[in-house]
Amino acid sequence: MVFQDRKDAGARLAKELTNYAGKDVVVFALPRGGVVLGAVIAKELGAPLDLVLTKKIGHPFNPEYAICAITEEGEPICDQRELANVDRTWFQREVERTQAELKRRRSEYLGNAELRNMQGKIAIIVDDGIATGFTMMAAIKEMEKRKAKKIIIAIPVTPYDTAQQLIAMGVELVSLKVDRYYLGAVGAYYVDFAQVSDAEVISLLKKSR
Repeated sequence: MVFQDRKDAGARLAKELTNYAGKDVVVFALPRGGVVLGAVIAKELGAPLDLVLTKKIGHPFNPEYAICAITEEGEPICDQRELANVDRTWFQREVERTQAELKRRRSEYLGNAELRNMQGKIAIIVDDGIATGFTMMAAIKEMEKRKAKKIIIAIPVTPYDTAQQLIAMGVELVSLKVDRYYLGAVGAYYVDFAQVSDAEVISLLKKSR
């Protein structure tokens, strides 16, 4: 399964989520790429678009290799085996640095907007792809912390093992393909996977309002 671009993936996911149109739903996108899909889905469902900000923490000797992910104020979601082998002082500094960066991004994207109260509401969390699942798991924990009534994960393609981990967290997974033979990179499932800019994220959020 290949998507033309993020808008195409968002439109296809929106068709799978029509049961939630008109309900007390908030669409939460993971910036930056997830915001393109989230904007399409939010428009189709008549729902507000918001952000859940997460960021991976890379291994000290290989920053691209994620060992944890964290939200602005939540606890890190980690590979405990990897975490056991890193310096705790380094790790605590990295947590603080990462959360400061997430708060800076929130200010840039959303200004002074407060965290949305989700008690009794349905959260649909959207991203353009997923691999290890750490950032999505951190987003799930954030919605649980905010007392969302139900959490739905909307992802175009999900690796089989990651899908099982997400479902085990008690969420509903809406994925167009759960792939036992994952191609190893999100971009492999798109014809056009151009980088999304901060300016585009801000524009999409303004249009959604």
